[in-house]
Amino acid sequence: MRSIWNGAISFGLVSIPIKLVNATESHSISFRQIHLADGGRIRYRKVCELDGEEVSGDEIGKGYEEADGSVIPITDEDLAQLPLATAKTIEIMSFVPAEEIDPLQMDAAYYLAANGATAAKPYTLLREALKRSRKVAIAKYALRGRERLGMLRVVDDVIAMHGLLWPDEIRAPEGVAPDEKVSVRDAELDLADALMATLGEVEMASLHDDYRDAVEAMIAAKAGGAFEPVEAGGEPAGGQVIDLMAALEKSVRAAKASRGEAEDEPADGAGGDGGAEVTPIRRPAAGRKGTAAPKAVGGKKSTATSARKTASATASAPAKRATKSTTKTAGGAASARAGSGAGSGTGKKAASAKSTASKSSTAKGSSAAAAKKTKAATPRRKTSA
Repeated sequence: MRSIWNGAISFGLVSIPIKLVNATESHSISFRQIHLADGGRIRYRKVCELDGEEVSGDEIGKGYEEADGSVIPITDEDLAQLPLATAKTIEIMSFVPAEEIDPLQMDAAYYLAANGATAAKPYTLLREALKRSRKVAIAKYALRGRERLGMLRVVDDVIAMHGLLWPDEIRAPEGVAPDEKVSVRDAELDLADALMATLGEVEMASLHDDYRDAVEAMIAAKAGGAFEPVEAGGEPAGGQVIDLMAALEKSVRAAKASRGEAEDEPADGAGGDGGAEVTPIRRPAAGRKGTAAPKAVGGKKSTATSARKTASATASAPAKRATKSTTKTAGGAASARAGSGAGSGTGKKAASAKSTASKSSTAKGSSAAAAKKTKAATPRRKTSA
């Protein structure tokens, strides 16, 4: 590869003679301007605006135009005599982690080749030091009439240098972000994460310029006289209002299908085409609060049924009190049995049993009497049919 600049790397007191070689090349197809009437080539000629004559390249120099329009001639000798340490030297200033370099600053890329046998040892020393430190070197250098900023890093076994823009050459992104306030839901972020995971990673070496291939094929077809233009199908996507959730879901399915992966079942609440499956909520009927609705009655309401319910509720209270009394009596009898002999225990047990039976009969009588009183006191209500 042809070198475009010769100089040296200044690494402290170590000087490394190097040659600068372009690390990139353009494969874009270039077109010529032609006259549509006859196909003649359109050329630009450099003409002096004072005498109107065409000027050759060796007669053209540099000049700086001031605000009033006057031009100050600048020669290559003038630039070479500037007291710059970087005129023929890539001067390393510091070493920083690579993540501290903003990708927006990246410019042209170059390979630094060792210039001569004596440069092999210091070149290798700097390369290995960069590898071990896992840092990049920030340097200054002068190229094409101006001082530039550069970043040195290791690519395979070669030191590469990326031209960097100066910090004041990076424009602030003012007025670029959307002005509207938009909120993003967790469900949308989850689908975006799923799409990113499905697309996965790509081998950078496998990427190819398909547009360039299509242009080359078109040129070859037109040269052979067999070119047939094909109308582009579909409509541009710009300006369409889309359902973001549906678009994300379809994108995930399409990415999985392109990779031959089985499609997952849609999650709860997510339809196949972005719609949501809604489960209706059962609401209570009017006039009830968590209780069963009363049954509709077509005729008179039974008074006897109401009386029976009232009597049953009234009778249950004495019966419960009687049961508690029986339990207490039985407990007392058991305690007496444990404290006395076998003979006296038998007599006390019989007396206790008689007392319990007497109280039970009294309770039954009270319950029956209460029921009769309640039934007699309950008035008969008339209901309209």
